[in-house]
Amino acid sequence: MANKKKPAKKSAKKTESKAKETKKKPLESLSQVHGKEEKFEPTTLDQVWGESGNTKYGTTDVNDYVRKLEGMNTTDLQTHAHVIGFVPVDDRVTLTKKLIGEFKKHVSSFKKPANQPNSNQNISKNVPDSVKRTLAEGR
Repeated sequence: MANKKKPAKKSAKKTESKAKETKKKPLESLSQVHGKEEKFEPTTLDQVWGESGNTKYGTTDVNDYVRKLEGMNTTDLQTHAHVIGFVPVDDRVTLTKKLIGEFKKHVSSFKKPANQPNSNQNISKNVPDSVKRTLAEGR
């Protein structure tokens, strides 16, 4: 009888290197781009005069503002909330969430999208009168 050769065992180093290579990125680190050109129109008279939204918070970037809040102690956060117009609370986490929410509202007020033609308006022009009468009966 001939001796049968046993298959060689895979080394542990190869499996470890494969595991490192296939590690996936977390979803928070990925960003999505939609390809639209974003045009914003001013919503207040201050914006027409050139106000960019930086005066109240010092920035319009959420990540910069969060880093600024993380660098503050609780007393500084409460003082900042008072300056912004909040009644400060003792809980740091709740106060931080409220401040970030208000910051996002402030930034979004400076970024109202410009009016773009709505595709639904074009569709309503092509609807026959008989269909419009039928739809009007349900009112």
